Amino acid sequence: MSDNLSALSFRKSAEKNLFERMVEAADKAGTAATPATVHRLGEESLFGDAITLGAVSFYDFLKKENEGKKVFICNGSACLCAGTQETLHEAMGGHFKQDEIGHICCLGRCHQGGAFQFEGRNYSGQSAAALNGLFSNGAGDAEDRYAVVSHLQPAQLTAPFPGIEAYYAPFRELLGKSRDWLAGELKDSGLRGRGGAGFPLHFKWSSCRTAEGAVKYVVCNADEGDPGAYIDKYLMEQRPHSVLLGMMVAGWFANAQVGVLYIRAEYPESVRIIDGAIAELRAAGLLGKDIFGSGFHFELKTIKGAGAYICGEETALLASIEGQRPEVRVRPPFPTIEGLYRKPTIVNNVETFANLHAILTLGGKGYAAVGTAQSTGPKLLSLDSHFVTPGIYEVAMGTPLSDVVALAGGFRTKIKALQVGGPLGGIVPLDRIDGLTVDFESFKKAGFLLGHAGVVSIPETFPMIEYIQHLFQFTADESCGKCFPCRLGSTRGKELIAKARSDSSYQIDRTLLNDLLETLEQTSLCALGGGVPLPIKNALQYFEDELGPYLKTATTPANR
Repeated sequence: MSDNLSALSFRKSAEKNLFERMVEAADKAGTAATPATVHRLGEESLFGDAITLGAVSFYDFLKKENEGKKVFICNGSACLCAGTQETLHEAMGGHFKQDEIGHICCLGRCHQGGAFQFEGRNYSGQSAAALNGLFSNGAGDAEDRYAVVSHLQPAQLTAPFPGIEAYYAPFRELLGKSRDWLAGELKDSGLRGRGGAGFPLHFKWSSCRTAEGAVKYVVCNADEGDPGAYIDKYLMEQRPHSVLLGMMVAGWFANAQVGVLYIRAEYPESVRIIDGAIAELRAAGLLGKDIFGSGFHFELKTIKGAGAYICGEETALLASIEGQRPEVRVRPPFPTIEGLYRKPTIVNNVETFANLHAILTLGGKGYAAVGTAQSTGPKLLSLDSHFVTPGIYEVAMGTPLSDVVALAGGFRTKIKALQVGGPLGGIVPLDRIDGLTVDFESFKKAGFLLGHAGVVSIPETFPMIEYIQHLFQFTADESCGKCFPCRLGSTRGKELIAKARSDSSYQIDRTLLNDLLETLEQTSLCALGGGVPLPIKNALQYFEDELGPYLKTATTPANR
């Protein structure tokens, strides 16, 4: 069935696709789930009413429950640990009815806390007076301010933009070279995907290049919404051309003609800035037919998401663009063979594409000289509001994590652990930081996960049992529902923790909890259900004394 739907969606291709029409309908009415809208969209696409309703009812900003919402408060991990959202919600109550206040996760304002979205713009850290001014007459300061620090000399990902002509000069030179030459440079670079999995880029790109098919795509996954990670947001808003150039290099290498940036609705400014950068490229003759007489045709476009964390998983993202319900697809086949519209597709995240400029300018071996033998190049980290100087930090792969903490001036509050890599990343006790370096191997060997490298600080005063419940709740809310382990297991986990917190006479059977975590880890279809056991296992291992009262041990009388 999904193959047939992909074929139907391909009729419109990436231009004005079904998903975009769903989002436009919701922008006008607050929801796309009205019977009239569902019928119209289902008829236009030939999907029918039932399949169309199944899709629109999944997204936070398309479903019926979104209708009438006027302001959205961030409920991500960083804002939760900042302790700002309860007060913010109370303040909102003075300006809006409760049914006009929605929730959103995450706005990338992790460096400040108190984050919310109002009339298509994000805000954070607003005083009561500022809130009054914003909601009474629209006078508000939405500018996002945070430190950007590079530990590299010279900086790579955070280097100042020299202008289109200078920045794209290496790309113009590339058009006169062979694709085999670039394949060698990519292999020499050792670049691994920065979305968390760390898969070698040259394998992925070469697979798409050699795949059969006259139509191919490049997709930038800008929907990775790990709470605590605003790296993608930084690159799209302050270094947009680094992302676009990387996509153009991928398009040329694989002989794709269309590049799509699927950008989170939670990052409205990113959509506006990327659209502006694409217009600049078109005006400079860098997009369109036969670019600079090279025979290479390429176009770029953005698609705004609609509030679904699971779309950070590449196959769910592709299903979303096609207008289908964003459920994870079974692999193989991998997207490089059957991706968007079941055509060969390169899918990488924002930071991965941003690394291509350095490979073109330094060469593959020059790029690999930065970092470690297995984890090459620079890496960005985003630090939350508990650091003395929160912001974006650029370091070489292999840099001690303790050096990053020192660069940021340490912590402004007492911290007991860091969660690195989003809600599926490991929970690192503060006393284990000295043994970690910023690379895939170090974190994996120690039983943690580097992931996207967003950092959320867990204060000493924040109960670890509450944080575990938050992780289970997040997974239950964001599950696509396709596989039983994730859909049911996360909900059962949330219920176990909630009962132990609310009923002092109840303790969780440790064997039952372990079985639940193993089932999630080993049988979930994707990394959402499969990844959430890691931080919970870390918490159980390193915070046993704190969590002990909630767990039933062998010497504790049975109670169920």
